[in-house]
Amino acid sequence: MQVSVTGHHVEVTESLKNHVEEKIAKLKRHFDNVTDVHVILTVEKLEQKAEATVQISGAKLFADDVQEDMYQAIDNMVDKLDRQIIKHKEKTGSHR
Repeated sequence: MQVSVTGHHVEVTESLKNHVEEKIAKLKRHFDNVTDVHVILTVEKLEQKAEATVQISGAKLFADDVQEDMYQAIDNMVDKLDRQIIKHKEKTGSHR
């Protein structure tokens, strides 16, 4: 799984990058075929935005979240992606 983290109007520090990679690693628990993850962190005045595009086998998933705290935005975004991956896995597995 390849994780790339970029920032718009924000410097991506090691602690932010480690936090993103630690949270994204949780996605692998539910679905092994996660191939590529691209995370964009953006700051606009008081809004901290985290968005991610995840490439898995058979689909491309997108989630974003806006909070006042960047770490909270990352956590919520990963939770949204987690739910989408579980839903995708249930869809692909229920063709009996």
